[in-house]
Order: sequence, then structure tokens, then C-alpha cells
Amino acid sequence: MRVPDDGVVRIFRERRRAGTVSLVTGLGAREVDEVAKALKRHLGTGGTAKNGVVEIQGDHRERIVAWFAAHGRKVKLAGG
Repeated sequence: MRVPDDGVVRIFRERRRAGTVSLVTGLGAREVDEVAKALKRHLGTGGTAKNGVVEIQGDHRERIVAWFAAHGRKVKLAGG
């Protein structure tokens, strides 16, 4: 997945064997871990941060967009 480095946070949905995962890209390398931790706490679900991408279990795209918007970040829904 190639994502432009334009400062916009992009939220994808990906179907996997066990269900759906929300992917957050476009974050700085230093903030990935803390954003993953904050989103997991806010959404009450599991997830991880791998290779600069935050993976959140379940389809929480709308709530993730609202969370970033409340924190003053530019965010877009991307993919399907």
C-alpha cells in the first residue's frame, strides 16, 4: 500500500480471515505508538502499531476520523 507523504492521516478498512481491521497511515514515526495506544483506549478495542501503520481491530473508521478531527488533524477516509 503506497500512501503519499502529504501530512494527511488516511484511514483504510481491510478484510482479513478473522474479520475487519481499520488501518491508520500518514503518521510520523515518533507518534505511531502513542496514537495506537490512545486509539485503543478511546475505542475500547485491541490493535497494534507495525511498520508505521496503526492497526485497530474492527471497522471503527468513522470514530477514528472523529477522534483525529477533534485533535485538529487533517484526515481522510481512503480505500473501500
